[in-house]
Amino acid sequence: MSSRPVALVTGASAGIGKELARVLARDHDLILTARRVDELTALAAELKKANGAACHVIPADLADPAGPRTLFDAVSAAGLSVDVLVSNAGFGDLGPFAGADLAKLLRMIQVNVTALTELTGLFLPGMQARGRGRILNVGSVAGFQPGPMMAVYYASKAYVNSFSQALANELQGSGITVTCLAPGPTDSEFAAVAGVQATKAFSVGHRMSARAVAEAGVQGMRRGKVLVIPGRRNQLLIFLQRFAPRAVVTRVVRWMLAKRL
Repeated sequence: MSSRPVALVTGASAGIGKELARVLARDHDLILTARRVDELTALAAELKKANGAACHVIPADLADPAGPRTLFDAVSAAGLSVDVLVSNAGFGDLGPFAGADLAKLLRMIQVNVTALTELTGLFLPGMQARGRGRILNVGSVAGFQPGPMMAVYYASKAYVNSFSQALANELQGSGITVTCLAPGPTDSEFAAVAGVQATKAFSVGHRMSARAVAEAGVQGMRRGKVLVIPGRRNQLLIFLQRFAPRAVVTRVVRWMLAKRL
C-alpha cells in the first residue's frame, strides 16, 4: 500500500483544479472529483504515468445539495483517509443581479459556499482524530471588495476568504493548517462559464497561468500560510485598495466588469 498522503481535489477536471492535482501528484495520491468523468479519467491516467500517483476518480455534482455527503460517503466506502482537502470547485456569472438566472445564482452559492463548508465539516473530524491535515480553499481577489455586475460571485468569494482565515485561527496548534488561495484573473475556463467576454480588460496579458497559481497555492499550503495571493500585480492591487474609499473601489470594479459584458 502506498505511504503517500492522500489529497482530494474538487473541480479537478479543468483549470486551477487540474493544475493543483498535477502539482500535488508529485508526492500525493489523489482523489479527483468533478462532474466530467472522461476528463477526470484522462487526468488520472496522466498522473499515474508521470508521477506514479494512485488516483481515485469519484465523480460528484456539488451543485446538488446531496453532492458533498455523497462524495464523503464514497471516499469513506473506499477506505480512504483524506490528508489534504482542496476545495477548488466554483463558478461565476456576469451581469446585473436583477436580470440574472436566479436558479444559476443559487447553484453558485451551493458550490462556492455551501459545498465547501460542508466538505470541510465532513472531513475535518478525521483530520482532528489523526492530529494532522491541510485544507486549501480557493477564494479570490474578488472576495476583497464588492463586485457590482458579479454581486453573488464576489460575495461568495468574500465568504471563502473570511471563513478560511477564521478557521485557520481556530485550528492553530492542532496540527491542521488552513490556507486560502486567492488568485486574480487566471487563464482557465472560468471566463467562458461566467459569460465574460475576452475584452482588453480581461486579456491574456493580465491573466496568470493556472499552473503558476497552483504552484503558488501548494507552496503556500506547505508553508502553512493562511492567505496566498499569487502575482505581484494582484498583491499590489489588494494593498492599494486599502487606502481608497469603499465606494470608489466599488465604482471602479463595476466599471471594469461592465466592460466585459
